[in-house]
Amino acid sequence: MSETNTNRLAGSASSYLRSAAHQPIDWHEWGEDAFARARAEDKPILLDIGAVWCHWCHVIDRESYENPEIAAIINREFIAVKVDRDERPDVDARYQSAIAAISGQGGWPLTGFLTPDGKPFFGGTYFPPDDAMGRPGFRRILVTIADAYRTQRDKVEQSAAALAEAVAKAEAFSDAKAKVDARLVDEMVDAIVRSYDLRNGGFGRAPKFPHPAALDLLLERYQATREPHLRTVVEGTLEKMALGGVYDQLAGGFHRYSVDERWLVPHFEKMSYDNSELLKNYLHAWQVTQNSLFRETAEGIIGWVNEVLSDQSRGGFYTSQDADVSLDDDGDYFTWTLDEVNRVLPPHEARAIELYYDVQAQGEMHHNPAKNVLWVARTSAEVAQQLGKMESDVRLLLASARGKMLAARSGRPTPFVDTTLYTGWNAMFVSAFLEAARVLQRNDCRDFALKTLDRLLSEAWDDAHGFAHRLGGPRLDGVLDDQVFAASALLDAYEATLDRRYFDFAERTMKWTLEKFWDEQHGGFFDRSRDAAPLGGLDLRRKPLQDSPTPGANSIAAIVLGRLHGYTGNALYGDRALWTLETFASVVPQFGLFAASFGLAALLHARHPMQVVVTGAAGDPAAKKLEDAAAATYRFGKAVLRVTPVQVAAGALVPALQQTIPQLRGDVAQALVCVNASCLPPITDAEQLSAALDNIDARSAN
Repeated sequence: MSETNTNRLAGSASSYLRSAAHQPIDWHEWGEDAFARARAEDKPILLDIGAVWCHWCHVIDRESYENPEIAAIINREFIAVKVDRDERPDVDARYQSAIAAISGQGGWPLTGFLTPDGKPFFGGTYFPPDDAMGRPGFRRILVTIADAYRTQRDKVEQSAAALAEAVAKAEAFSDAKAKVDARLVDEMVDAIVRSYDLRNGGFGRAPKFPHPAALDLLLERYQATREPHLRTVVEGTLEKMALGGVYDQLAGGFHRYSVDERWLVPHFEKMSYDNSELLKNYLHAWQVTQNSLFRETAEGIIGWVNEVLSDQSRGGFYTSQDADVSLDDDGDYFTWTLDEVNRVLPPHEARAIELYYDVQAQGEMHHNPAKNVLWVARTSAEVAQQLGKMESDVRLLLASARGKMLAARSGRPTPFVDTTLYTGWNAMFVSAFLEAARVLQRNDCRDFALKTLDRLLSEAWDDAHGFAHRLGGPRLDGVLDDQVFAASALLDAYEATLDRRYFDFAERTMKWTLEKFWDEQHGGFFDRSRDAAPLGGLDLRRKPLQDSPTPGANSIAAIVLGRLHGYTGNALYGDRALWTLETFASVVPQFGLFAASFGLAALLHARHPMQVVVTGAAGDPAAKKLEDAAAATYRFGKAVLRVTPVQVAAGALVPALQQTIPQLRGDVAQALVCVNASCLPPITDAEQLSAALDNIDARSAN
């Protein structure tokens, strides 16, 4: 510790690490300096992995890492290393696997004990500071581990070596290759449906997490087969989530997850990656069902992001909004007592809110029983009946009340927003906003997405090192997620604009990714470049498959390669996409819900990416009807390409489109539906186009 009472984390680029700068612990950031000191002093490493949005990370900080007595033990016996899991997902993923193998659970905070070369030999998640309920406290664990390292070194090192070997084998998927066929996806879909909660929506029991890729997979299968139970699962889940407390009923946007089965009481942090993928879910569900709740929820996500989670001036999507203002509250910013409602609203509006959101003197929060989570307990029609009013009047009443409550809430101390810009998560939101622009006809979403993407190209790309993981601060080389999500967003931008620059950059990105991340021996992509700096004791080659919590990067890579193959005809892209899928095929059923992105990739490979080319002069109303019809239909991987004679003349078209366009008169409003270099005859009627898109699977199966 320095004389200014800050440790070496004070200058970190990470908000999470800077938040620990005042702690009386001699923290190191992850890096060779920490390992070198551990070797020189022959001390084990205490590894703490957390995040700025993580409630229990703040709890262990206050209870243990800010405790002078516990800090003294750590400084005497260990080399302490603190890691931001958002900043270093590669470090986090490896140690999550190892600690889960030891303790049977993972999550944050992750607490690991490592040999000086970085191999874990013991660990867990949150530890209370002192013994409680028959469990040893952190203080006792620290002393015991330090003693074991001194007196039982052989056992410690043997255990660490065996664990590192087991993790390396599990993460490589070297024995998982198999053929990919339709039965594999059918089995995945059946397993997901079997885990559906008929009463409450969602999958499994509490705690309830969103599973966006699984919902898209079921919705895509419904569009192909029209099996009604698939639509029921998706609608039931999205309705319960949108009406529950897991959705911010005042400002929009989703909290991380629900602690109960009914989606009522959330963990209140809001994450970029949850909201980008849920935005896509609600857009797709709106396309399929025309349920206004789904459109309103999508609009709510966009509104919250524009207001809270984005840099509107320069472009960019922020990382997260914290759950709490301090450790003494639990979502107090987002929750309401009955007295608070009555202070903000006139009596007639307060009564409507009480009925609609089930606000009572006794709420849902354990730390403060008077606090209520807002969730939709009654329909506006039911509220109208109880109040003896017209439903239209009640809707206006509720809208007025929500506006006043949101204004009052904005005056409360606001949970911290991490304004770090991570490439992969920004790219995911670029894709979501471009989809929102198409489905909801919102040019503001399109403009902001392109502004953000242009910023990524300007500030994150390097010809020698690809996309960086983070914008700003010392360069942090990107992982596989950053490359493949950026490539996907670039293809989305090309489809939205026909600006050839975006397509060429997408192809350039994937060529570089194939060169640096591809496994030439077994297939599939590693999460780190072959040129990446050594990672310490768990410097293993890892292939990300699970959707946990973001879509599995190998699945996204296969999807991007399939799209590139559809646009270029380059056989290498198609071969690598198939090889990637085959690399994991035999183990995918074991992952169930957590491999749904793989199911989408496999479906897209079997059906091939779909392109809907709409021609006609700019401003042609007939072309606009065709474009709207194409945009209104959800099919996974469908591209809607609006081509004008000017764009044809400017050479904006990629190879596959250059072959397609001669079949059409560029100045006539027509649509051409193409799959795998085979096209339906030109269509001039919007209803016929919708029908063709609905029936594409039957045609492609012939």
